[in-house]
Amino acid sequence: MDPMFLAYSYFRRRKYQKCDEICSQLLEKNPYDQSAWALKTRALTGQVYVDEVDVDEEGIAEMVMDDNAIATVARPGTSLRKPGTGQGLPSQGVRPVTNSGRPVSGFVRPGTQSGRPGTMEQAIRTPRTAHTARPVTSASGRFVRLGTASMLSTPDGPFINLARLNFSKYAARPNLAKALFEYIFHHENDVRNALELASLATEACQFKDWWWKVQLAKCYYRLGMFRESESQLKSAIKQQEMIDSFLYLGKVYVRLDQPLRAVDIYKQGLEKFPGETTLLTGIARIHEGLNEMDDAVKFYKDVLHFDNMHVEAIACIATHHFYTDQPEVALKFYRRLLQMGVYNTELFNNLGLCCFYAQQYDMTLTCFERALSLADDTTSGDVWFNIGHVALGIGDVNLAYQCFRMSLASNNDHAEAYNNLGVLELRRGHIEEARAFFQASFVLAPHMYEPHYNFAALADQLGDLQSSYNAAKRAVDAYEGHVDSKELIQQLKQHFTLL
Repeated sequence: MDPMFLAYSYFRRRKYQKCDEICSQLLEKNPYDQSAWALKTRALTGQVYVDEVDVDEEGIAEMVMDDNAIATVARPGTSLRKPGTGQGLPSQGVRPVTNSGRPVSGFVRPGTQSGRPGTMEQAIRTPRTAHTARPVTSASGRFVRLGTASMLSTPDGPFINLARLNFSKYAARPNLAKALFEYIFHHENDVRNALELASLATEACQFKDWWWKVQLAKCYYRLGMFRESESQLKSAIKQQEMIDSFLYLGKVYVRLDQPLRAVDIYKQGLEKFPGETTLLTGIARIHEGLNEMDDAVKFYKDVLHFDNMHVEAIACIATHHFYTDQPEVALKFYRRLLQMGVYNTELFNNLGLCCFYAQQYDMTLTCFERALSLADDTTSGDVWFNIGHVALGIGDVNLAYQCFRMSLASNNDHAEAYNNLGVLELRRGHIEEARAFFQASFVLAPHMYEPHYNFAALADQLGDLQSSYNAAKRAVDAYEGHVDSKELIQQLKQHFTLL
């Protein structure tokens, strides 16, 4: 069999390592074989390719040192960084939220599980997600690690020495230039050289190729030049309307914290590509980030209308039904995921909770046992925490105490477990232990209002009115709708007046 045909066959089957080896053998025999050179370039790119359309996780640098903020105090419902209360959102006491105030999503994706810290101190102290104890790294750091890890495939040095390339020569040859650009951008992570090649190629094609404009926009986005990226994408859409162009332009507006403008762009894309699930999913994600849960669920249902195997839509709809006191409906959606082949800790954990609240007690214990058998160090803490809630529901306080202790043994930063242990210790009359647990809880998760309020109530019982007042204020700041904290503040104000 012809080696070149075999290499291309491996490439089409995504066996990039074998394709790379055959192309290397061909290049050893003939270093000027352009077809082998181009195919090896694409194979090396395929090994480390990352989809650029999805929204990136914002790290410490992007969160705190943001030069693109337009308004420090945005109007409610117009900012993803300061989401409003939204319509149809259940009480925060029912559905947990992140540090930024948005509800925890039913599907883990970039930007949903981590909070946006307001100060550098918070960013350094608590840059953690809900499902992992590892710090959230910035997008730039992730790309750097991808670029360095990819060099393991070429132990003798880089396949292409970029410093010796004549980009003008390659820019005039579109077939080679596109493969070379993707290699530089994804494999080498050299954004500046990729930008230079894209600029020269755009000039060579007399600004008539939409593909190069999209690549220019990607380079500008990586460099933090969002307005330049926006102009390139708009120009590309005028020349050729493509789904990726609309998605990437929406991503730019999300990074600029203009969610309503991003929704308009996605809707423009839907006019040209009706029923496109990626555009519908983008709109649903933005509504979910703005706490507009009813609108989010409506678009997720539209996604299922066109793609009934869409895992994210099914999971988010199930989460919404669970937190709106419809565990039976949520159970149907989670069972659908199980039938589709999703088999992980989180799914069995959610199935166990739905069975418990739907009063199907025979299946509750089985689901949690399966969840524990599949759990690792990062997820077992959440499973034990939920088992503790089930124990509280059946009135077994001792079992609940042991489960919350097991949760802390698995994840020492589990703020919710600290808060619940504080409540149980307070019931036992152990005042100092309860105070310590409440303090540990709100230090780890300052966005939660429960430990603040519990600490305020405890301090009020002990007669420490000033500490109680401060803690109640923090509870109101964490959750404006918490009526109990406001009532406690009024009572304490009356105490201060009498004093």
